[in-house]
Amino acid sequence: MIPVSNRASSIEYAIRDVVVPATKLELEGHEIIKLNIGDPIAYPGLQTPKHMVEAYREGLASGKNGYSPSYGMPKLRKAIAADETKKGWICSEDDVYVCHGVTEALQIIFAATLESGSKVLAPGPHYPPYMAYPQMYGAETIEYSLKSDDEWKIDIDDIEDKMDHDVRLLVLINPNNPTGNVAGKEEIDRLLGIAEKWPNCMVIADEIYDGLDFTGTHVSVASRSNKAPVFTLNGVSKVYYAPGWRIGYMAVHDPENSLLDVRDGIERLLRSRLCASTPAQLGYIAGLEADKTWMREYSNKVEKRRKLCLDRISTIEGLDVEVPGGAFYMFVRLTDEKWKENDKQFVLDLLHEEHVLLVHGSGFSPSKGVGHVRIVYLADEATLHTAFDRIESFLIRHRSAKR
Repeated sequence: MIPVSNRASSIEYAIRDVVVPATKLELEGHEIIKLNIGDPIAYPGLQTPKHMVEAYREGLASGKNGYSPSYGMPKLRKAIAADETKKGWICSEDDVYVCHGVTEALQIIFAATLESGSKVLAPGPHYPPYMAYPQMYGAETIEYSLKSDDEWKIDIDDIEDKMDHDVRLLVLINPNNPTGNVAGKEEIDRLLGIAEKWPNCMVIADEIYDGLDFTGTHVSVASRSNKAPVFTLNGVSKVYYAPGWRIGYMAVHDPENSLLDVRDGIERLLRSRLCASTPAQLGYIAGLEADKTWMREYSNKVEKRRKLCLDRISTIEGLDVEVPGGAFYMFVRLTDEKWKENDKQFVLDLLHEEHVLLVHGSGFSPSKGVGHVRIVYLADEATLHTAFDRIESFLIRHRSAKR
């Protein structure tokens, strides 16, 4: 048997790993209610906007299928820069690099900044690639705490305690995946204040869900930084409802010009992988430049489904949740003795017995996510009610069996 590399065999991606047993059940003829993956167009009424699809289609029809510049099409970079500037910081098109989604942007940043012994300080729980990818470059991810009993707010003291000279990247996912918490100005300013004390530290601001803020408190991290360098990450997947297009970007805010060598490394890496999809970039341009009033209709649907889930959870013994401020996730606490330390088994048993698919919280952090499950609350109202009916029946049945 030819061996696999350790870097590949050690990677886990809980969101998609749980799809494997679900797919097996589907092949056996079972219909699964899938509330596991953050693909908005998999749910009714949240399709990619027609004007973006038409621009993509027109690009294909008119033969615009060649390579684009490695850093992105100039018109798209200019449109992204204008959009970021509206968020409160001066962003030029030269600060913008278009990638195959935020995930590739992360890989590029990690490759350009990390080496053996480096550390990434990321929130726990967090989106799995923040744990998986740094180790490919000899680095490690250290989790800082979010307060599970206080709306998942950032534990600033924990960040302060864990910072040292080896921390190259301090990560803020805002709104957060999987908890849905939204960090406001005060938390962001305190986080930036810590980063400023360490000259080799850069901030990653993952703001892919910034248009889905139900608190009114979300602000751009770059707009708050006068000293610390910030990589802003965003794209079409969530707020523009086009995840399969795989178009995202990093926008570099470098107030003290400390990233000249890092930017050179980023550009070398981007050139070596050629470019992002040309017709998909054309679709994104249409999304950025056209009227955005359609977004309110979409976010109203998301917020209505959010409220339904909160109402249902409040009536179900065995579940508890901190109200999420943004994105489209709930990180639900399992309070029954049988499950509160056994969230993965809860997910697997629920899948097999009730055919409802969630994601185990420990998949987002083995220590800080345990005892929770992530629910994507984008399904239509009837489907959400059915899912919660089944979850409640499952909890009652297992509680009765224990007695």
